[in-house]
Amino acid sequence: MRVKRAVLAPILVALVALATGGWFLQQGAGSERNLYANSRLLEEILEYVSEGFVDEKQAGELYQMAIDGMLQELGDPHTSFIPAKEYEDLRIQLQGDYGGIGISINRRNGWVTVINPLPDTPGERAGLRAGDAIIEVDGESTKGWSDDFAVSKLRGPRGEKVTLTIARPGVDEPLRFDIVRAEIHVKSVPATFMLSPDVGYVELTVFSETSTAEVRDAIRVLRDQGARGVVLDMRGNSGGLLEQGVSVSDLFLKQDQLVVETKGRIPQQNYRIQASHADEFEGLPIVLLVGPNSASATEIVAGALQDHDRALVLGQITYGKGSVQSLVQLSTKDWLRLTTARWYTPSGRSIQAPYGIDGPVLVESSDSAAAAAEKPEYRTDAGRVVFGGGGIHPDLTVLPDTLTAQERPLVQELQQQSGEYFEARFAFGVRFNAAALQPGFEVTDQMVNEFYDALMTAGVVLDRETYDQGSRWIRVQLADEITRSKFGYQEWRKRLNTDDPQVRAAVQLLRDSRTPEQLFVAARQWERANGGPGTPGSN
Repeated sequence: MRVKRAVLAPILVALVALATGGWFLQQGAGSERNLYANSRLLEEILEYVSEGFVDEKQAGELYQMAIDGMLQELGDPHTSFIPAKEYEDLRIQLQGDYGGIGISINRRNGWVTVINPLPDTPGERAGLRAGDAIIEVDGESTKGWSDDFAVSKLRGPRGEKVTLTIARPGVDEPLRFDIVRAEIHVKSVPATFMLSPDVGYVELTVFSETSTAEVRDAIRVLRDQGARGVVLDMRGNSGGLLEQGVSVSDLFLKQDQLVVETKGRIPQQNYRIQASHADEFEGLPIVLLVGPNSASATEIVAGALQDHDRALVLGQITYGKGSVQSLVQLSTKDWLRLTTARWYTPSGRSIQAPYGIDGPVLVESSDSAAAAAEKPEYRTDAGRVVFGGGGIHPDLTVLPDTLTAQERPLVQELQQQSGEYFEARFAFGVRFNAAALQPGFEVTDQMVNEFYDALMTAGVVLDRETYDQGSRWIRVQLADEITRSKFGYQEWRKRLNTDDPQVRAAVQLLRDSRTPEQLFVAARQWERANGGPGTPGSN
């Protein structure tokens, strides 16, 4: 990749602060309170609290509280203080393989929240799901925990158990999960296959060191199998390595096209990254699938390919993390993770969502046209309207499948007993590992009846009428569980895609398109046929 200005190294941040410290002091002398007076005020308050507060507090504890409070008031959960002992854990995690439960997390509404469980990991197998708020780890409240501190608590020696207490939307009582840590190997592309004779599918779930190579290899295999269009699914991708987000974008852009630009208060944080080589898949129509859990590096890819009209973005509004962090080592050997810049798409959009103390003010993505009404407008290379101000707005909004009125009571009942339910479902799925089933098998009435008996045996309290009313949902759940257990992740993903309205829409559009330009025309036609114009990203 081509960098127009050098990226600010963490050591330079510290040097700038040291070199300009005297200037800051002098400039503050004319203010209501200069820097020295403010520092003395803080010391004075700490002294009084340390000596006279009704409950004894150590000076070191008070300084830590002052630091934590200051950083929290910035309203940016990505800025945090990292003690030296915790930084070592973070460093190990960033290297790739580690002992953990395999979930992507972020702080939302004041709590550490599951963004998505990684495929084939203990967290996913235990039944954790996107949106679960982790309120306790091994009995310790997570209120106010930073992402990094939570990672240090969730990681640990392989084979050791960690107990999570979960608050799940729609469930009144907290849920408990006992999960055994395992070695986590993050694979970027867990599924690659043909959706139809001429449309391929690639699922990109995380940006790790091998993401670009995995995506390149996957698309080459699909083209050899006859793919004339590709669905790139990043709906569950919450980010990862920034440079891999840039590198994946580079696979599909022309040489020298802008991928991303960053801007900060310090000039050295201002830089532009351009594609370093020609489009490796020139002319190949691509649909990017995105959703509320698509964040960070995923949004860089979606923004770059959308602004250059290289891919059609389909789904729901993304998360909205458009900031850049620098790690700064402090004199105490501790570390500060500091947001030092924001990044912008090639058209100049910042997709940073508004933040409060408890995290992002999430965009309601069920009505993208309404959500975009007050957003600033930008133009792609071809003149299409796109929006800034909080997440990537899709070119075409297609919502995922929802529960029917008859199914909701069943799901609510099972959510309140999710630990027992998921354990029973997993055990039931394993029973079919030796059965003479083929991918795409039918879930029979006998299976449905036997599963109800299995739930009763597991202690799940559920009346049969409610169960029968939600039998369609039960069949889907059993198909997923048995497929995953017997045939593995890729066959499981294939089965999920069969009834996925977003995937079906993408396949339909790609079947009608032989070039990226034809893809956008097909999207406008699809939009008019399914409710009329006005979806963000249309002309």
